[in-house]
Amino acid sequence: MSRRLRLTLVAVGALAVVLAALSVGLVMGGGGDPRADGGAVGRPPASSSGAESTAIPGVAPGGLVTYTAAEAGTAFLDGFVDPDGRVVRTDQGGDTVSEGQAYAMLVAVGVGDDKTFRAVWNWTAENLQRPDGLLSWRWNDGSVQDRSSASDADLDAARALVLAGTAFGDPSYTADGVRLGKAVLDLETVQTDAGRILAAGQWAMTEPYAYNPSYASPAASAVLAAASGDPRWAELDTGSRTVTATLLDQAPLPPDWAQVHADGRVDAMPGAQGRGQSVRYGYDAARTPIRFAESCDPADRALAAEMLAPLDRGGDAAELDLGGAPMAETESAVAAAGQAAAVAASGDVARAADELVDADHLPQLTPTYYGAAWAALGRFMLTDDVLGGCPPAPAAP
Repeated sequence: MSRRLRLTLVAVGALAVVLAALSVGLVMGGGGDPRADGGAVGRPPASSSGAESTAIPGVAPGGLVTYTAAEAGTAFLDGFVDPDGRVVRTDQGGDTVSEGQAYAMLVAVGVGDDKTFRAVWNWTAENLQRPDGLLSWRWNDGSVQDRSSASDADLDAARALVLAGTAFGDPSYTADGVRLGKAVLDLETVQTDAGRILAAGQWAMTEPYAYNPSYASPAASAVLAAASGDPRWAELDTGSRTVTATLLDQAPLPPDWAQVHADGRVDAMPGAQGRGQSVRYGYDAARTPIRFAESCDPADRALAAEMLAPLDRGGDAAELDLGGAPMAETESAVAAAGQAAAVAASGDVARAADELVDADHLPQLTPTYYGAAWAALGRFMLTDDVLGGCPPAPAAP
């Protein structure tokens, strides 16, 4: 747990005592990076038992709550999914992105909520699915604002559909997932000398290929390979592992963005196609250790464990340089989950459980959509096999 969060928790506890004694009303608001994580503005407080105290937005009466995976998942679904199945980024103007729809589908599988899953997938298929089968990445004000695809969302949604086919006994979900997975392979992967890689989207299929290391998901590839029998999923696993290992040979941490050349060369980049401010390990890259730690392949888990030392230097800071030095004071739930993943992959299950508490608490202190999603997904991917991976820190029975 980071020193800053420990101090914040102490302050919150002391404040609750003072408020209860004096019956003073207090209103606090959360801020931060527009893509920062945590829950979302307007997220209902988590339930809690204990002494009554003045409510603080995002913080349960009586203090911060430590969730199980199912509780974190329910908090995300309750806070961000409309009845029609649209996932609303309430902290970012109320828009919807394909990533969020895919996250909700995975979480709905995790908590066993067929009704929510069906609503989310139906909304996604009706509003975001393109004629080629991929998903448009952004919707707002009643229509698609950008029809470009985002390959992480497409891959996560395909994985969720296949898992839902089994979980909810509906073969149509499995068929939809296999079809979406085939579109990913056909339209968003490319062969390079490093192996088959997942380009960032169909828009990124020109060499050098825009590449986001955190989009690679060995567990998703394994789920889809088992359902489809397509050998390209195994090729994608090999290529993803090679590119990630190359990036970790170049620096202790992977960047948010990179580019891959046809000859297999890999370059860290300051944002997609070089349009960012600087090369960094930030809100995107923090997903990389989580995705590799949940893999059933020991080689993938070893890559996640390799990130532990620099992540210990940075703690829960939302943005680090590639050596692990903090680039901002803001902390994030996805960073906490990423650190927990590296710890779990290294074999320290008890400490990983402690690190995951940060991922629960930070969203309650600074609410945003992205963090609420990864507080839930981090717990599922690292502690439960319901999403088809091999959790490195299984929850106690």
